[in-house]
Amino acid sequence: MKVKWLGHACFLITSSKETRILTDPFDETVGYTVPAAEADFVTVSHDHFDHSATNLVQGHPRVIRDSGTHQLDDVALRGIKTFHDNVQGAKRGGNIVFVLDVDGIRVCHLGDLGHIPTEEQISAIGKVDVLLLPVGGTYTIDSSAAAQVTELLAPKIVIPMHFKTQALSFPLEPVDSYLKRVGAAIRTGETSIEITAQDLVGPRRTYVLEYA
Repeated sequence: MKVKWLGHACFLITSSKETRILTDPFDETVGYTVPAAEADFVTVSHDHFDHSATNLVQGHPRVIRDSGTHQLDDVALRGIKTFHDNVQGAKRGGNIVFVLDVDGIRVCHLGDLGHIPTEEQISAIGKVDVLLLPVGGTYTIDSSAAAQVTELLAPKIVIPMHFKTQALSFPLEPVDSYLKRVGAAIRTGETSIEITAQDLVGPRRTYVLEYA
């Protein structure tokens, strides 16, 4: 499985059979270059402009924006309802956490999660191998809450997202705020990472990717 970070909460996840899932595509106002990415499927955690610019995705992808179970060729997908804030959605509405089973690896994309998940939500998410985790605060959980969520979901690999970079136009926390709470990270210097089952052995690792 290959995971490529295109900026913000947008990743291109490619299975060994070349099934391509794009998460939370953004538009040009976010600050990153709009990716020239082609996908077979697109997941949308919520309908805000920085997560739902499906019209800019190349190809003719099937768009999934609902909770429940979906089959995406060789990839199984589940959506779990959560909230975009810590007041039951009263400020920013709902958010869908997507869990993908790719090549025997379970990837969890938290979207714009705005609260600590409940026991019921944690149970619904289930086992997590790779966690795509918002850490920047303001519109999502902040670095402190992100550290708590990391412990609750207990992934083997964490890839932070939705944090302040030079390109981003939003006032978020930098990734270092999260890293100070959880320890050292591996800064790959690359936009993508290949993950196999062998990479899930041993202690938890945090990989900071470069945006494409």
